[in-house]
Amino acid sequence: MKNQYSIPMLPNIQNQQDRLAEIFRQRDNQITQESKVAFLKIQSWQFAMRTPEIGQSYLKEAASMIKQSLLSFVPNTFILSEEGYYIDQVEN
Repeated sequence: MKNQYSIPMLPNIQNQQDRLAEIFRQRDNQITQESKVAFLKIQSWQFAMRTPEIGQSYLKEAASMIKQSLLSFVPNTFILSEEGYYIDQVEN
């Protein structure tokens, strides 16, 4: 009888659990870092509002920065393109 080597069958669907876990961990770290930066900016703003020594120019500059970054209009197409909506086909 010949010595036969058994070749394991590859699964039909590859397990991507490790890759998905790594992507989740990276995004979670990024969100945590961005949250810390946002919290520090909010604390700085609150400090500036309570400190009478801060000049009016600083308050005007901070207010304009907030309006430009948080309250500015962004078209839907820009957000969709940034998220990669137009790169791949959409599956329903």
